[in-house]
Amino acid sequence: MLWNRLATITGLAFMASVVLAQNSSSAAAIDDYIEPYVRSANFAGQVLVEKNGRVIFEKAYGYADREHHVANNVATQFHIASMSMQFTAAAILRLVDSGSISLDDHVGDFAPGIEGADKITVRDLLTERSGLPDINALPGYDDVLQHHQTPTSLVTRIQGQPLLFPPGSKFLHEEHSAYNLLALIVEKKTGLPFAGAVKRLVFRPMGLTASGIDDDSAVHSTRVAKGYEPEGVYGLKPATSIHWSAKTGNASVYTTARDEAQWVDALFRGHQISASSSAAVLDTSLRVGYGWFKGANKRFGETAYYMNGRAPGFASFVLYLPQAQTTVVVLSNIYSSATTTIGYDVAALSLGSSYEPFRFRDPAPDLTELNNCTGIFRFGSDFYQPNAGVALTTDGSGLFMRWPSGEISALIPLAKDHFVDRAYWEEVTIQRDPSGHPDALLYGQFQGKVSSRQE
Repeated sequence: MLWNRLATITGLAFMASVVLAQNSSSAAAIDDYIEPYVRSANFAGQVLVEKNGRVIFEKAYGYADREHHVANNVATQFHIASMSMQFTAAAILRLVDSGSISLDDHVGDFAPGIEGADKITVRDLLTERSGLPDINALPGYDDVLQHHQTPTSLVTRIQGQPLLFPPGSKFLHEEHSAYNLLALIVEKKTGLPFAGAVKRLVFRPMGLTASGIDDDSAVHSTRVAKGYEPEGVYGLKPATSIHWSAKTGNASVYTTARDEAQWVDALFRGHQISASSSAAVLDTSLRVGYGWFKGANKRFGETAYYMNGRAPGFASFVLYLPQAQTTVVVLSNIYSSATTTIGYDVAALSLGSSYEPFRFRDPAPDLTELNNCTGIFRFGSDFYQPNAGVALTTDGSGLFMRWPSGEISALIPLAKDHFVDRAYWEEVTIQRDPSGHPDALLYGQFQGKVSSRQE
């Protein structure tokens, strides 16, 4: 059976640590919900739920190091990718509170070679409305990841590049370069390397003893989990090694679920930053800012503050619901966006709301059925890759989605003609014409029409 085969492939019967539960039935329900993600090799890491300032669920799953059978536990540290922006923003706000800088200062004093440096403010960087070209999208970025970097070397990469839009006018996409530049500002204002500055400004005063900045130095924590990435529909392999210094400011933090929850407490209910700085973070007039997405959430009927991240070998998610006084943290050393779905559903479970469990087909569909799903589907200009022609193909082991960029996503079968993209955790549904041939492909909220069929 597929279930047994998955257990063999992942090499685990899932490992667990301590559970702290206010209600044992709720804890059991959360645990039962998470188990299929673990056993299908789509999640390994930590899940923590805090309500009214009290941890009601905390558990670790899977392996920190699969090759050496080292289990994750609640002290294991994880790279948190874009969630790192929260700590860069906190360091800047601590400098603002001390009077070292102002949110309305222009960045010309710190990086005069940047296009628009006389117009971009520190506030624009924090709210990702700077218009700076994104280093992650520049040619040669893969090479950047393979060498040690500093904030200066990262900012130098975008010097002379034109702005994408007038500073302060809009949010276009996640601005990794803006947070590289914020890291440089922190260094210049403190006279310390970024790792040391954040430790002094944020980690130490907030009691985050398990958190740090990975700057490639030999002294960084040895308790950080090893990262893995999906291989095919059900397998895993070690993630490509990178220099985390290449993500300084935007994705170089490692931490634990406990430290992240403590940080949320300090930010939203503590006094570690001033009332004015706290108000800037909490302000929902802008959907994005200070390392958070924020705004009304229909599912929970209140304002939600959340952030997710993915970087080679890791994925993360944090959610804070102020009215419900609930924090959910999900950290994983598997490169899969399942963490976001897990986080929202665990919050729903904790609050007695509805959720959709993850169930995949067992046994898996045969090759004849999968071959009848293949084709090329054309999406519109509003798709993730505008006007993309996306191909569904098989290789004898499963169904795969081939993007125009060359990236290939494995599709996990949930039901007939219904899958989930293993990399991005979006639902994928095939619609058929009256004769039974694929006619359209639903990818999340988008629809692509068949442009050719593969017989």
